[in-house]
Amino acid sequence: MTKPAYSITTPIYYVNAAPHLGTAYTTIAADTVARYQRMNGYDVSFVTGLDEHGQKVAETGEKNGMTPQEWCDSMVPAFKEAWDMLDITYTDFVRTTEDRQTRSVQKFWTDLYDKGYLYKSAYEGWYCVHEETYYAESDLEKNEEGELVCPDCHRPVRRASGEENWFFKLSEFQEPLLKFYEEHPDFIRPETRKNEIVTFVKGGLQDLSISRSTFDWGIPLPFDEGHVCYVWADALLAYFTGNGYADPEREGEFERRWPVQYHFVGKDITRFHCVIWPAMLMAAGLPVANTVFGHGFLLVGGEKMSKSKGNGIKPADLVEVYGVDAYRYYFMSDVRFGADGNISIERMTQVYNADLANTWGNLCSRVFNMVGKYFDGKVPAVPAEFADAANPLKDIADSLYEKYDACMTEVNFTDAAAAVQELASRVNLYVEESAPWNLAKSEETQGELAFVLYNALEACRILALFFAPFMPNTSAEVFRRLSLGAIEEVDDIKAASVWGQLPAGNAVEKGDPLFPRLDVKEIQL
Repeated sequence: MTKPAYSITTPIYYVNAAPHLGTAYTTIAADTVARYQRMNGYDVSFVTGLDEHGQKVAETGEKNGMTPQEWCDSMVPAFKEAWDMLDITYTDFVRTTEDRQTRSVQKFWTDLYDKGYLYKSAYEGWYCVHEETYYAESDLEKNEEGELVCPDCHRPVRRASGEENWFFKLSEFQEPLLKFYEEHPDFIRPETRKNEIVTFVKGGLQDLSISRSTFDWGIPLPFDEGHVCYVWADALLAYFTGNGYADPEREGEFERRWPVQYHFVGKDITRFHCVIWPAMLMAAGLPVANTVFGHGFLLVGGEKMSKSKGNGIKPADLVEVYGVDAYRYYFMSDVRFGADGNISIERMTQVYNADLANTWGNLCSRVFNMVGKYFDGKVPAVPAEFADAANPLKDIADSLYEKYDACMTEVNFTDAAAAVQELASRVNLYVEESAPWNLAKSEETQGELAFVLYNALEACRILALFFAPFMPNTSAEVFRRLSLGAIEEVDDIKAASVWGQLPAGNAVEKGDPLFPRLDVKEIQL
């Protein structure tokens, strides 16, 4: 039986800078969803990649003494190595300079050309090279020198006067878009992003330039080869390419995988994904994505991270201190997805010590050690007389899947992690209340000792399952120490998390601490 499809995407990232905490944040969120939905029985498509065309890329390559293609090629390893370091399990990495992307872009825009949604005209207005965006003068701001600057990046804009471009009839989609937003209230999330987009569209839409004719670093339009695709008219279609669109070797895949469940984007690019993109899809007669989720910015000291402000932190620096799993866990559990999040080394260390070192890591260490000490490192069998005994851990575990699944379906990572931590904290308390070290002193309480430690071990098995999307390496290690199979092979987490499946007699390995405590005073970054 074919598994149902579940498709997600990250933005197609610009090649002009190496991955930073913000791009890593989006990508880890997508990976957390991808990992969970695989465990939930879905055939997951997870598309990411690089946006390699446009004037900004061409100029950056020139500044670095390279052709645009050479510059793009030089940046690819930075992204692939970062995603490998963070254990990102994407299914396709699309580069917009690939032949398959050219095929997608040319097929799509030829279709819209044939349908009459494109026309040729001269553009008069302002253009920001950094944002790859055209602006009306009324949208611009002025800097201290009186120059007109981009409202988003605050760099000076350029006058684009008389350039002949192809335009997409975006203005025709104002009412269809507003109707679609009303009929699909979950299309734009969170609610604050939706309110911004609805207000913008109600203000009126202008037709969109989808080509440039003053430079050639882009995909040529097949119906007018003097023009290359404007960057967003190219980059958005990478989501198609990654899902098999116009690919003769992947026949039927696009139809099965589209529309996607989630486009994950930063809030600064929601307008492109929630206005331009759905209008393009409507024009093509194709389904619109289920949800565009525009998450907030990561802030350091209340400011968005940037090199110019000196508050930029590299993902590799944090991974070196905390490890990959703790890095992933912190950003998914402590920074509520959707809102801006203030981050700091102090807070990251606090979460690491409280949730991971003291709760999850300590639980595994103490329980596995006691099993080694009292049962020769083997999972004890539960005596028959305890089969119907009160078990507070089973009670929590029995309801965990429903609670966790609801959170993960809504990409509420914070509350999903909190639900798992609730069980972890209760197991630690259960161990304290039950005092296995006292039960071990008498032959008469050996059955109860076996019951208590089996419960604690089984809870650890279940905890590893639900922590796996956040911390895949740690969960795999816990499974290994419990002599269980590869956790990556779990494809029905609901069934796998039913209580009582840890086999008696399995070897239990003590191992080193999963999360050694850290002293924030000793962390140097």
